[in-house]
Amino acid sequence: MNPTILEKIKSTYEKEFGEAPQLIVRSPGRINLIGEHTDYNLGFVLPAAVDKGIYMAFGKSEGDTSRLVSVDQQEDFSFDIKQPTFKVEQQWYNYIIGTSSELIGLGAEVEGFNMVFSGDLPQGAGMSSSAALECGTAIGLNTLFDLNLSKEELIKASQKAEHNYVGVMCGIMDQFASTMGKEDQVILLDCRSLEYDYFPLELNAYSLLLCNSNVSHNLASSEYNVRRAQCEEGVAILKKHYPQVTSLRDVTMEMLEEHKAEFDSVVYLRCKYVVEENERVENFCDALKRHDLDEVSDILASAQHAMKTEYEITCPEIDFMADFANEKEEVKGSRMMGGGFGGCTINIVKNEYRETFKKELSAQYKAKFDIDIDFYDVNISDGAHVMS
Repeated sequence: MNPTILEKIKSTYEKEFGEAPQLIVRSPGRINLIGEHTDYNLGFVLPAAVDKGIYMAFGKSEGDTSRLVSVDQQEDFSFDIKQPTFKVEQQWYNYIIGTSSELIGLGAEVEGFNMVFSGDLPQGAGMSSSAALECGTAIGLNTLFDLNLSKEELIKASQKAEHNYVGVMCGIMDQFASTMGKEDQVILLDCRSLEYDYFPLELNAYSLLLCNSNVSHNLASSEYNVRRAQCEEGVAILKKHYPQVTSLRDVTMEMLEEHKAEFDSVVYLRCKYVVEENERVENFCDALKRHDLDEVSDILASAQHAMKTEYEITCPEIDFMADFANEKEEVKGSRMMGGGFGGCTINIVKNEYRETFKKELSAQYKAKFDIDIDFYDVNISDGAHVMS
């Protein structure tokens, strides 16, 4: 919990609306240990909620007008809950408007509301601040208006908000992790059935460290949808031969190799990446359960290489950071985390080496790119919930 932010949103709400908020929600960001871009291909992922997130103060408004106040952006926005026609790509308020609209689409009786929010979750770092905002909105409105919707309904409504009001055809991992996270537990999620298992992340003398490249290339959103379309093209080719194939989740490398000649070379590489990334998720979980951090390291390095050469979603800054880390004996693997083209690397670093690692990487990265790195120590937390 961040008491400074909590006090900030409470005092801002009282200042803007002349009364105390009716409820406070904390909605976390997430990390993903392995399984990048497999979620919209209905495969496997291994995410967890983290101890950085967005804090939201809610209250009912009079009539149908809803007013949203972003403390960090120093902006506010009003809209009619019954006629939410404002859609400007990737503006922060679309995540909120979209979520409330999707809840209404489920038949929920959402009325006008006021909301103030702020957070300590870095934007553009691959920790899914968008899903945190969507899921916190869903949890808050579900509680404020006694909607009695299930967590699964809230998760799916949050995902659809991103599809329909932001234009990013994301999978369900981010929203699931932000809602269903559990302290000190990672989630092995089957993105097709939504079956999931929790198990403790036990790294012993090592811990997780995020390194923010502080670059965010504009390709991320547009190329995300391109990658999804390329995967769907591959599925369409294979479905002619294997009617049971409905997603790359159903595809084996043997099937892909058998019909490689029918694929555009780029589409083949995209599909190869996804099929093997699903295998990496399962192998990673097995290695964690056996406490085999050397195998964990190999899998993370392999995933990074595949994201660079097959799915082509990294960038020079990320490649430099991951290569630096993967050459260190004290680091048990590093890879890019998130949609791509910037953001963070996720690293498993020996505790006694952390400060040295930060200094060495910072110095070399600064010399190479003239950019400073931000580092985030990661603790795994509970998912979105009502605090008061």
